[in-house]
Amino acid sequence: MITDKIGDLLTRIRNALKAGHEFIVVQDRKLARVILDLLQREGYINSYEASENFKLKIHLKYVDYEPAIKIIERMSTPGCRKYMSIREFQPYFNGLGINVLSTSKGLLTDYQAKRENVGGELLFRVF
Repeated sequence: MITDKIGDLLTRIRNALKAGHEFIVVQDRKLARVILDLLQREGYINSYEASENFKLKIHLKYVDYEPAIKIIERMSTPGCRKYMSIREFQPYFNGLGINVLSTSKGLLTDYQAKRENVGGELLFRVF
């Protein structure tokens, strides 16, 4: 049984990018769809689509045969939660990467959370 569903999704994406896969298939979960919507909106993946048997097919993005995602790392785990207030926000990779937070207003990037004036749990970082 998978206890860290976010960590599992991020690891599958990271491993598929290292192996050079065009797409991957993961279990369809509401949280996975929200994360994939955010990654697609920010330009880190091409798209995703629901397929039969409650699966999501994620089309990974490459730029000049290099993965669009260089680093994707889980920050807050079920055993060790990490939270950020508005005062603690700092640009990730000088603003080239994003921090993804779970806030009272949903999943937001660090610059969206700053604009909305909310803090939250730091889920993962992407560059």
